[in-house]
Amino acid sequence: MKSRPCLTVFLLLVVLLPIAADAAMYAYVDARGICHYTNAPGDGRYKLNERPARRVGSPEDQLIGTILRRSSSRLSLAAPQALNTYIHVAASTHQVDPLLIKAVIQAESNFDPNAVSSKGAQGLMQLMPGTARDLQVANPFDPRQNIDGGTKYLRYLLDNYKGNVELSLAAYNAGPGNVTPYGLIPDIPETQAYVAKVLQNYRSYRSSGMVSLPSINVRNMVTVH
Repeated sequence: MKSRPCLTVFLLLVVLLPIAADAAMYAYVDARGICHYTNAPGDGRYKLNERPARRVGSPEDQLIGTILRRSSSRLSLAAPQALNTYIHVAASTHQVDPLLIKAVIQAESNFDPNAVSSKGAQGLMQLMPGTARDLQVANPFDPRQNIDGGTKYLRYLLDNYKGNVELSLAAYNAGPGNVTPYGLIPDIPETQAYVAKVLQNYRSYRSSGMVSLPSINVRNMVTVH
């Protein structure tokens, strides 16, 4: 069963990469089971991958067409321009400062849509599988779904903590159960470091001249000290 995602990615690459018909393809599977392909290996992990000739109109062509029609290629989904669009759409939908969303993504995954933590959190905003299901995120590795779900959860936390960003971020990292009883950032080194990192990212984005959406009143929403 593990070979099916690899086959899907490989078939997409066969169509999308501008390589010559006789060019060799090299591949390796990383520790997370993600397949990587290239026609110019610069890494010893890549091994030659034999690619059989393909006839136009063959069943393989039909399969590729179906894949491309049913889902957007993850090669383009992770492009910076696409991520910016998803962030701003989610920001507008859930009324969260897009710069705060970006700061969370940077701290959580450093903009890697395939990131998986040691605890099993997935994607750009590192959603746990149970949280993703609650947020109706069918595919946490889809940047658009992940950003929308993570922002929706962040909005819930901001409402729960009356716009206090520090407490909302602490709950995002450690869970509301570790924050709500005391109304304080819990004495958990990882959580304290996480809150500080996100706030540092957030201040950096704001001081660099990046603007928030005009429909969002940032001053009323955040309490960053």
